[in-house]
Amino acid sequence: MNIFRLTDLSHLAAIVILLLKIWKTRSCPGISGKSQLLFALVFTTRYLDLFTSFISLYNTSMKVIYIACSYATVYLIYMKFKATYDGNHDTFRVEFLVVPVGGLSFLVNHDFSPLEILWTFSIYLESVAILPQLFMISKTGEAETITTHYLFFLGLYRALYLVNWIWRFYFEGFFDLIAVVAGVVQTILYCDFFYLYITKVLKGKKLSLPAKI
Repeated sequence: MNIFRLTDLSHLAAIVILLLKIWKTRSCPGISGKSQLLFALVFTTRYLDLFTSFISLYNTSMKVIYIACSYATVYLIYMKFKATYDGNHDTFRVEFLVVPVGGLSFLVNHDFSPLEILWTFSIYLESVAILPQLFMISKTGEAETITTHYLFFLGLYRALYLVNWIWRFYFEGFFDLIAVVAGVVQTILYCDFFYLYITKVLKGKKLSLPAKI
């Protein structure tokens, strides 16, 4: 059994932490709505195979949960608790991510078919979807503890997924270059955050970064 497939639980933990944080505080300051929109787009384009194939009840359930939670988060940020959303600092130009990623998914994929291109698009987009959130933190200069826990579990999920690919290559002879490269890119984006999380947040200090003007 590949125990690293349980990294799905780390991913789910990150999503649940963010949802509970928003619901319990009834506010969403410091959370990038743009990153959450990108993640909703990631899950939507990746799991269109819900309508074409069935692998297992667990697989289907996790896909539905990811999609439902991502749209629930977007709804809470942009609709229910819109008054608390800090749009003035959530200013990352997401078109600079979506357009290049869309073009790359057409050029570099495993099979030139609609579902495969959309799956590839989701893999590429997920690797950079967190950038608006990291940009927002760097712009405000700090992040709430719950937000940092969310980011930590999200980064942990991606880092462990790289180990999952190594496991699968060694024991199953399976290797997906697109997924591995995207995973490496995403993990690199989290490196500075991991360092700050370990040296500050775990010691009870508030995570802060030099604010950008």
